[in-house]
Amino acid sequence: MKIPVLMYHEIACRQDTASRLAVTPDAFASQLGYLRDEGFTTISVAELASALAGELGRLPKRPVVITFDDGFADFHGAALPVLLRYGFSATVFVTTGWIADAGPHSAGIRPGCMLSWSQIREAAEAGMGIGAHSHTHAQLDQLRPGTLRDELVTSKALLEDGLGRAVPGLAYPYGYSNARVRRVAHEAGYAHACAVGNIMAGPRQDAFALSRVTIRRSTSLATFGTIASGRKEAVLFLKDRSLTKGYALVRRTRALLTGASRGA
Repeated sequence: MKIPVLMYHEIACRQDTASRLAVTPDAFASQLGYLRDEGFTTISVAELASALAGELGRLPKRPVVITFDDGFADFHGAALPVLLRYGFSATVFVTTGWIADAGPHSAGIRPGCMLSWSQIREAAEAGMGIGAHSHTHAQLDQLRPGTLRDELVTSKALLEDGLGRAVPGLAYPYGYSNARVRRVAHEAGYAHACAVGNIMAGPRQDAFALSRVTIRRSTSLATFGTIASGRKEAVLFLKDRSLTKGYALVRRTRALLTGASRGA
């Protein structure tokens, strides 16, 4: 079984953001309408991880996972009402240092208007999943061990304190991870984590490297349907995967050189 795990960022019009990862509200509504008409049922990331660990038979006939990265405020204003209208759920991976009213825990430069604590709580109360996306949106695979642990532990602790519930899921900023990052995520108490990959999720995937497919501004409804159905998967994301593999080699080399310079 191949399961589409859709990755969104902003739900906003062109005049409101220059990001190529932003999907317009109209396009998002059309995509959810397609999923409903084609008989898809949303499941959570936690349900996906459990299924891939050996419980595939318990999944609905056409499962789909919907995720959002970063924690933009338009999730609350533009995405949440549409999700509720169609009876769908989603998981929002929040960068805790970017929360609008993060107060003394604020960190980094926010890329736009971000969710507030009250909006995050409202989304959780409406049945949406909340996961961590690190504290400062750092490139985790480039961090020193202590800093890496702080990024993962801090974001989890802040979300759990703010929501009063467990936060078992993580999404790696930029999709970057390696064996060390995945090990520390497990040690920090996470039960599963999402990467990118741009392939469908399926059996034998590591629970700490769940693959997602990117939905962006240029994704037409026809292409969206092809992605959701798992057709032409290799062709659609061939360029993305080639670039990812090439950049991964560059990043591994950079990490080795940086480690060597620190030890010198």
